[in-house]
Amino acid sequence: MTHTDTIVAMATPAGAGAIAVLRLSGPQAVTIASSIFSSVSGKTLAKQKTHTVHLGHIKDGEKVLDEVLATIFKNPNSYTGEDVVEISCHGSNYIQQEIIQLCLRKGCRMAQAGEFTLRAFLNGKMDLSQAEAVADLIASDSAASHQLAIQQMRGGFSSEIKKLREELLNFASLIELELDFAEEDVEFANREEFQKLISKITHVLKRLIDSFATGNVLKNGIPVAIVGEPNVGKSTLLNALLNEERAIVSDIAGTTRDTIEDEIIIGGIGFRFIDTAGIRETVDVIEGMGIQKTFQKIEQAQVVIYLFDAEKFQASGSKFKVEIETIKNKYPLKNLLIVANKVDKLSKEEIENLQFAMGNLQLLSAKTGQGVEKIQNKLLEFVNTGALRNNETIVTNSRHYDAMLKALEEIIKVQQGLDSNLSGDLLAIDIRQALHYFGEITGEISNDELLGNIFANFCIGK
Repeated sequence: MTHTDTIVAMATPAGAGAIAVLRLSGPQAVTIASSIFSSVSGKTLAKQKTHTVHLGHIKDGEKVLDEVLATIFKNPNSYTGEDVVEISCHGSNYIQQEIIQLCLRKGCRMAQAGEFTLRAFLNGKMDLSQAEAVADLIASDSAASHQLAIQQMRGGFSSEIKKLREELLNFASLIELELDFAEEDVEFANREEFQKLISKITHVLKRLIDSFATGNVLKNGIPVAIVGEPNVGKSTLLNALLNEERAIVSDIAGTTRDTIEDEIIIGGIGFRFIDTAGIRETVDVIEGMGIQKTFQKIEQAQVVIYLFDAEKFQASGSKFKVEIETIKNKYPLKNLLIVANKVDKLSKEEIENLQFAMGNLQLLSAKTGQGVEKIQNKLLEFVNTGALRNNETIVTNSRHYDAMLKALEEIIKVQQGLDSNLSGDLLAIDIRQALHYFGEITGEISNDELLGNIFANFCIGK
């Protein structure tokens, strides 16, 4: 892949629609666009000012392909930092492909996945963490994931990392300078101030690392496992939460033989609900495999909804309590929500007795929808959205998380070196490593393999 040629791709999704947008970027973008564009006003596209829109026709020789709008963005004031032309044509698949083929014959090449954003990074329009946030923004499907991506794309996270790296780099320069005057035994870097900086960096890194647990679930959705005996209404609850017939509902116990997953947005937060096979002793091999998966899904879930049949509580209450205690003991760190289903079939007195016996539980009639909203509100209480509400920096990218862990490891070594009064040359080694990992996050230090892995996840045309 070279970055000195001119690339072209559709910037809108494949398929027919009202309009489609085709994007060219590179040194010949305006020239190539001008050679196929005929303005209705007779003006030459190449001579027009940046950030202007022009009505005209795309022509292949004398053949008119479409009436379009051409928008010019001249370097460096464009998304990629290069000359960019965006052509808005009618959304016919035929028209899109004809214009693409025409651009290729005129000297363009097809853009690879994420190449427009890669060029923006290489031309200094954004750093690497901001570029990655572009992909997250496109993929965002909830208010929370959207807010996280917007914050990162605007540089909230990278500015914090850059500031730490700059301060550390200043001290590193002073320590390196000391090495040039080793024989004079002079000290340019104030060790007391350096100690304060290392403590500050350690504190910030730990806070950012801890935020990854929250950021990851807010970005990808909070996994919620719905567990309980067969035929207690797990599939009906899933359908009620999703407001659609997603799972098969039957009076036959053990209908759900595999896990069923779907996602909904509650209060701007994504929740991934997992309806599992019922937990019970069974001789059915396939159902038994489903029950095994139930325990695997509980391991993966952040929240567990234990659902039981309120009608059967009189006869099986002690058994339900044992199962609840088993889940609590086996998964003490899981958020557990106990839900009594089919309460619409109980009398008021029976409901009061149930609440007295079980304590803190949610009442539900999955069939009628009674109690569904309260369960949704309860689920929101389990999500730590404080940092999101306060607009704090939250880490969502596993590559950044890994780099920060390694940077913290090196900073701890620097701290230990200071405590042991190590010489400047030994301190400098660990400082350089910490600076390296900081640079990996924002892209000051990168390689072709790293960039290839990151931008390969982008869509074509972005």
